[in-house]
This record gives sequence, C-alpha cells and structure tokens, in this order.
Amino acid sequence: MANDLQVLGKEELSTENSIQYIVVSLGNEQYGIDIKYIDNIVRMQSITRVPKSAEYFRGVINLRGEVVPVMSLRVKMGLDSDEITGKSRIIILKLDASGSIGVLVDEVKKVVTISDSQIEHKARDSKSGTPTYINGVGKVEGGLISLLDLSTIIDEPTQ
Repeated sequence: MANDLQVLGKEELSTENSIQYIVVSLGNEQYGIDIKYIDNIVRMQSITRVPKSAEYFRGVINLRGEVVPVMSLRVKMGLDSDEITGKSRIIILKLDASGSIGVLVDEVKKVVTISDSQIEHKARDSKSGTPTYINGVGKVEGGLISLLDLSTIIDEPTQ
C-alpha cells in the first residue's frame, strides 16, 4: 500500500510541468523564450550587414571567434523597425538543426517559471497562409506573456 501511494505521488508531480522563460519586450508587448534554447545574452554590438539578405536578417556578429547570424524579431514578426537603445540585447539561441543564431530584442526583463496550468495553448490555424509565431500565452503575475514558437520563427522560409 505504501508503494502504491509513492507511485501516485510521483505521477501527480509529473503532470504539473513547469518551464522557465526569459521575458523579453518588443515594443509594448512581452514575449517568453524557453530558457533551454538560450545560450547567451549579449549587449548590443556592431552587426556586419550581409548584402542581398532578407529584410529581417540584420547581419552577423563575431562572438568569441564564432560568426553568428542575427535576426530582428520585430521585423520578422511584422512589427515596426528596431529602435536600438542601451537596453537592446542580442539573445544567442542554440537550436539543434540550425546551430547558433542571434535574435535582437528591445529589452530582457526577467526570468519566470510557468506551469502547464498557467499556459493557454493557441490552436493552430493551418488554413491561413500566415505563419503563427506564438504557441501559447502564459498567465504570470496578473499579466500575459506570449510564448514564442522558436522553430517557426527560425525555420520559416523567406517570402
């Protein structure tokens, strides 16, 4: 009987998964990036432009001897152009298939832990030709944080 209770307790704990997200701002909106994809957060630095590249592709940076492509999340998501300030950061993402890529954000706010019960998953609309970059909305501290679907953002072909 005691063993049965222990197993049940473990199952209960595993049903409530929590994920840590870095909360970033783009304009007036807050977005969450799953912390497991983040390799580094660096201050704004000189970005070398690459000719004839997509509009959202800002260029490349040299990060400790590694050339890392940098993209603008604002432009990629159809928002206004970037406004570089002292709070602007480049978040270096490590994705399995793509290697490293940097994404430019207006500001890194904080780290939050969001459980499954606090996430409203967005239904996929396969009929519309517009890609959806959000895979859910997290309810945290009385506010809402749009959770970014990095695979859609990074892997989406240029138009």
